[in-house]
Amino acid sequence: MGSKWRKVKLSLGLNLCAYLPRTTDGDDDGDYHPLPSSERLSDAVLLPPSNWENMVPSRTTTPLPSSHCLRLPKSLSKSSSKSSKQTCSICLMKMKQGDGHAIFTAECSHSFHFHCVASHNNQVCPVCRSKWKEIPIRSPGLDPGGRSRNDALMDVAHRLPVPQRNLNQWHIRGPEPGVFNDDESLDHLPVIAESNNTLDTTSDTTIKIETYPEVSTAPRSHSYDDFTILVHLKAAAMAAIRNPSLSGDQVSLLQSRNPRAPVDLVTVLDISGSMSGTKLALLKRAMGFLIQNLGCNDRLSVIAFSSNARRLFPLRRMSDIGQQQALRAVNSVIANGGTNIAEGLRKGGKVMEDRTEKNPVSSIILLSDGRDSINGVGMNSSYPNYESLFPLSIRSGSNREFQIPVHTFGFGTDHDPSLMHSISEISGGTFSFIETETMIQDALAQCIGGLLSVVVQELQVCVECMNPKLCLSSLKAGSYRSHVSADGKTGLIDVGDLYADEERDFLVSVKVPAESSQCETSLLKVKCFYRDPLTKEMTSTESGVVRIQRPKIAGQEELSIEVDRQRNRFRAADAMVEARTAAEQGDLAGAVSILENCQRVLSETVSAKSRDRLWVTLDAELKEMEERMVSRHVYEVSGRAYILSGLSSHSWQRATARGDSTDGSSLVQAYQTPSMVEMLTQSQPFLLSSPSRQGLLQSLWSQPKPR
Repeated sequence: MGSKWRKVKLSLGLNLCAYLPRTTDGDDDGDYHPLPSSERLSDAVLLPPSNWENMVPSRTTTPLPSSHCLRLPKSLSKSSSKSSKQTCSICLMKMKQGDGHAIFTAECSHSFHFHCVASHNNQVCPVCRSKWKEIPIRSPGLDPGGRSRNDALMDVAHRLPVPQRNLNQWHIRGPEPGVFNDDESLDHLPVIAESNNTLDTTSDTTIKIETYPEVSTAPRSHSYDDFTILVHLKAAAMAAIRNPSLSGDQVSLLQSRNPRAPVDLVTVLDISGSMSGTKLALLKRAMGFLIQNLGCNDRLSVIAFSSNARRLFPLRRMSDIGQQQALRAVNSVIANGGTNIAEGLRKGGKVMEDRTEKNPVSSIILLSDGRDSINGVGMNSSYPNYESLFPLSIRSGSNREFQIPVHTFGFGTDHDPSLMHSISEISGGTFSFIETETMIQDALAQCIGGLLSVVVQELQVCVECMNPKLCLSSLKAGSYRSHVSADGKTGLIDVGDLYADEERDFLVSVKVPAESSQCETSLLKVKCFYRDPLTKEMTSTESGVVRIQRPKIAGQEELSIEVDRQRNRFRAADAMVEARTAAEQGDLAGAVSILENCQRVLSETVSAKSRDRLWVTLDAELKEMEERMVSRHVYEVSGRAYILSGLSSHSWQRATARGDSTDGSSLVQAYQTPSMVEMLTQSQPFLLSSPSRQGLLQSLWSQPKPR
């Protein structure tokens, strides 16, 4: 009895909850009293942030034995306590001091591996079901040397009081403002944000322009209806990435000289019933990674949706306090209800529309594993007009030339890829297909690696004919809006933002007449107009005049491999569109035949004969698509999403997650920038294995795995 009283006094001194068994054996019924379901998770932080600090519970916080404590049978109490100190109840592995793994002891006296309890993602002890007041969250920014990028080894999420309301009705709590103009002010902030990478100061311009005619020499007597010139653009690089040997002081100096543009980011998260369990845990972990990698001048707002949608908190700076509150809000959500993508998207757009101030870069990220079950649109109906859901600031059909991109992520086999792809195309974003749920974080890391490295905005490419006899016949620009003037003398392509090191390739077709006496023909010149996201100043740069030689007699001129390479990309993208159309009409055999024919055509090109890497990549991608069309079931499960994510990547020339990997070494991955790769190296793989010697669950914040 004395030992029990000592435990009680110790618990009271630490302000913990304890249960004192009766001394009479007959009074101990040995029953297990679990926590009511309403006490297992808190979503109190779903209230407006202004109420976070002043929130008062609607009932007394005095613990009761039946609700806040666990009552164990006498026969199990000693053995359970002893075993819990020897074995981690989360991963089922032995715990031993000095074996290289930190051990965390909770208020209930049960111990676990530190990394396991950080991944537990709950504030309820998995052994005794008692509620913890605080849990450790291992920082995702830890480098192999154990130092945090944020100079913090651990963040502690403090438990908040739980109002006694129905958790299934979380979306109706706390009235939301009619106008989301409560974003955190930027008045007192500089226009810059800290960056792990900085612009290459050795570059003369932010954009480099290169042009390649399909041949450099053409006989005077020949005329061409579609003579092709490749326009190649590349944004400036990041010095710290290009020179990883720089010391910390050198990197800091470069950062102070060339910081990156801060971001306004809204994430729209699906927390419907289908997201329960592992999916929600992985989504929370991915959001934790995102939050930890945003700087103090970046602002984040989170929209959570199921049958309805709610803004968890307004656009707020990701300072230390902002990050902590954001983590607490995200970690509090629970999965329930239907899937109202339309409402989540509408509120995400409203946050961007109503904000009173704007960071230089803006974007929305939409993540979902399901189909819109509320609005009656999706795969079983014609393509829905989701453009009407966007505010004017985002719609591509508005008078604005540059809308806010929505990058969509569909994970699992039950999401609606047609819908997600449609949303991204409307807004100028990308669609990523996450086949394996454990890749959520890597896919998100790749995306934010780009968003945090924007060096060019509002980019417009102008092509001008330099010969009065010439005229433009077409511009091949993928999903980018392009326009050729009525007289055919100029063409314009709206590109928008470019990430550091990002490249764009456009094919310009020109009608070239025969020459009577001239030995040279001037074709065109390219000009780029863009805004610097930091200085807000408009800048321009231009190429030299593209010329070809016109001898009387010319030998066989070999086609430029640069032009041939991009022709192959456009041919492959066109074949994907045709194959998808055939597959949607039920003709899978015809779809496969289209892809096979495209492979044969590509195999006879100059690029194929030289074993060009892009040709190898396209060939592998087309084969993968064919395999995902072997049956209607396979196509429905993964083929449609895989093709659409590939089309999104090629049409925007921007990296997307496709299938089960974002590994840049994969042949079907393209357009990754060094900034994306750098962010991916910080994103650690998440291993969910079977109950074995390896444990049920590896650490959420394990060390980064080299790629």
